[in-house]
Amino acid sequence: MHTTLNLRLTSKILATIVCIIAVAMLPAGLASLYFQEYATVRALGMSAFLFFVLGMFVRTMAQPTKLSIQLREGSLIVGLSWILASLVGCIPYLLSGYTNSFSAAFFESAAGFTTTGGTAFDLGLMPRGLMLWKAICTWLGGMGILVFLVTLLPSLGISGQKIFRAESPGIKIDKISSRISDSAKILYLIYIGLTVIEFLLLALGSNMAPFDAAVNTLGSISTSGIFSHPQGLAYYDSVYVELVISVFTVLSSVSFVLYPLLLQGEFKRFFKNPELRVFAAIIATASVVVTCNLYLSHMYDSFPESLRYAFFQVTSFSSTSGYAITDYTSWPLFSKLILMLLMMIGGCSASTSGSIKIIRIIVMFKLIQRSIYKRMHPRAVLSLKLSGTPLQEDVIAQTASFIFAFFAMLAAGSMLLSLQIPDIEITFSTALAMLSNTGIAFGATDYSGYFGFYNAPLKMVLSTSMIFGRLEIFTVLMLFVPSFWNADRAKSL
Repeated sequence: MHTTLNLRLTSKILATIVCIIAVAMLPAGLASLYFQEYATVRALGMSAFLFFVLGMFVRTMAQPTKLSIQLREGSLIVGLSWILASLVGCIPYLLSGYTNSFSAAFFESAAGFTTTGGTAFDLGLMPRGLMLWKAICTWLGGMGILVFLVTLLPSLGISGQKIFRAESPGIKIDKISSRISDSAKILYLIYIGLTVIEFLLLALGSNMAPFDAAVNTLGSISTSGIFSHPQGLAYYDSVYVELVISVFTVLSSVSFVLYPLLLQGEFKRFFKNPELRVFAAIIATASVVVTCNLYLSHMYDSFPESLRYAFFQVTSFSSTSGYAITDYTSWPLFSKLILMLLMMIGGCSASTSGSIKIIRIIVMFKLIQRSIYKRMHPRAVLSLKLSGTPLQEDVIAQTASFIFAFFAMLAAGSMLLSLQIPDIEITFSTALAMLSNTGIAFGATDYSGYFGFYNAPLKMVLSTSMIFGRLEIFTVLMLFVPSFWNADRAKSL
């Protein structure tokens, strides 16, 4: 089979990603130096130097004759970038001597870049430099390394539209600016702005140390659920800290393309967005229902205490951040099922959250509603509308096929995990935790997000599931379809 891939341009862009990741290792290296973790300093320093030199060498050698990116190259770049990032990111764990297990190091790196946030390590023993490195990985993965890269491509004379489309799959991504690179810059400026505000609130508004504030901020703003203390956020036992982190995980789960409306003073358009309104309604309803269930089940002594834990865990699962401040695995089954349902739904499109996304749930319910109506009125011609705009049938079909693929992969993941652990609650919730990029599960996995008890092959299965979930399945799956690489289709793609 002959292809017309622009391999030189693809290599140049992937090498640029490697350089970005190498530079991102430096803050973690400086933190290691401050905390006198010299093995970690050497590991991060050597990794940064090696990959920066390697990336620059490939960038120099790869001189593309044409600078246009087709959808095929864009999809290939996106698919390979998360695998490449996870491979590069796992090297400091190995070089530091913290672990000699490649599967565990790759799992940890993939959990960072995909914003899943689970761990295969004992957090009580992890050097703070590596802890910060993972938090930085989650921050880069939250908005997407490639969204950041798109802002740099125009300086190379390359358009990033195809990459942006493959990196941000969904029903519809409204344009913020007429140029994709300008849209990417605006998204990252908002992302950085929220990060700075949350850091200041945690560092100045509580007794949290600056290092802890940095790690917890990077973990919550990326909805990865990374925390700085082995006991998690429960260590601080602070309603203020919990409220700040809850608010910012929710803000990060709102579509980032809506925030420019607030900056432009278009408050009415912002609050009338159907996806935002449904997301807010789900959080409010689930918080009330879980609170009542916890209080009536006598899980906690008072209604305010029940509300405190219910609201935090509802926002944690809805945003797919995966934080835990209490042992939710001991909650009544009704509340646990609600949390699992929230994990499946996820946050809004074009946000840092994972899973199915609210917009697809809305379309699914509208599709069910139309099917019921057409059964009663067979001759009726109805179109599905979103914010008054009719949805194309191919968009509806893509939504339905995505939801089917999501549950098919969930079933496949559960079956593979059952080869080691014959417990439906553990295997299903673990598979869901990986595919939804939430990072915490139910059963014997505990609420700490620890998955180190899986064997090496299954750790790789979990890592693969995280990457599929982060790239919303089809971006990766279509790379394995032979017709996608057919040279006769190159012009149309």
